[in-house]
Amino acid sequence: MSRTARVERITKETKVLVEIDLDGTGRAEIGTGVGFYDHMLHQIARHGGFDLTVRTVGDLEIDAHHTMEDTALALGAAFDQALGDKAGIRRYGSATVPMDEVLVRAAVDLSGRPYVVHDEPVLAPYIGPVYPTSMTRHIWESFGQAARITLHVDVLRAARPGGHPDAHHVVEAQFKAVSRALREATAVDPRAAGAIPSTKGAL
Repeated sequence: MSRTARVERITKETKVLVEIDLDGTGRAEIGTGVGFYDHMLHQIARHGGFDLTVRTVGDLEIDAHHTMEDTALALGAAFDQALGDKAGIRRYGSATVPMDEVLVRAAVDLSGRPYVVHDEPVLAPYIGPVYPTSMTRHIWESFGQAARITLHVDVLRAARPGGHPDAHHVVEAQFKAVSRALREATAVDPRAAGAIPSTKGAL
């Protein structure tokens, strides 16, 4: 069964196209106009094992908010669409990912109930010239809402001796951890025999 999706989201502020194959090899073609965000979406594909295409044209002359938010919403919708009725999947996934001094834990439940918990330290306001670090929480909230999943992302360790947290490492470790958790949760469970992984019979 093909687990693919194509989602287009067009507003007065952005035009987004997302294509995904949950059973891919990590191939990615990403372009949002926000360089560091592109780098993070590449992590989703590579560490999740998903084939992913993202093309976003947004009102970057204002700021990056609409571009990043609408891309996250379209990406979440694509995950939801590609999962279909979620028959035969593992449903739950978690990962703890180190990146030098940073340690991040992510846990996901493909529950059909959007709920996001996000905890990170105060970071420098920007990574690169365009990516506002305050948007990371909003990315997860937007993605989780559209994907209809429960998502917990916790930065367990981030301090550097004598310095502030490295924002690049903190955010990148989050994307890698969420990607690994999604990889596990979306995987087909050979013991499930195509059953819906819920006593309710639906997700």
